[in-house]
Amino acid sequence: MGLISFVKGAGEKLLDKVTGKEKEKLNAKESVEVASHLTKVVNTMGFEVQGLDIRFDAESDTATVAGKTDSQEAREKIVLLVGNTQGVAQVDDRLTVETPAPKATFYTVVSGDTLGKIAKAHYGNAMKYPVIFEANKPMLSDPDKIYPGQVLRIPAID
Repeated sequence: MGLISFVKGAGEKLLDKVTGKEKEKLNAKESVEVASHLTKVVNTMGFEVQGLDIRFDAESDTATVAGKTDSQEAREKIVLLVGNTQGVAQVDDRLTVETPAPKATFYTVVSGDTLGKIAKAHYGNAMKYPVIFEANKPMLSDPDKIYPGQVLRIPAID
């Protein structure tokens, strides 16, 4: 998939949790700690990735994710999980997929969005919002809890 851009200021406040303070740039040790924490988060969510390797470059605010997963869906969810972290501006996706499948569209939430509004725009039917909700589990735990700057998967439907 390559390099995917995210809103650096949106998402989980991971950098504060890892470093214990808010700051613009991290040192090399803190970058390793962030990468380690991101790896734990991916593993905690239950994604199975052979050879998972996450690195964080504080100079470019880029997380590089490598390894091999079973599905395109898991690949996209891992990229979104890492990218929807405050302080991460880009994800360099170097994951490979065992069984290739069509890619989903990524959508960045704006103020005033709801899953219904997004479903209406992408599928022509607001009542298709559960498709988007399911496509973003386990990162989304409630269809009403989305925020501006968050990037979501919008899978194709038949």
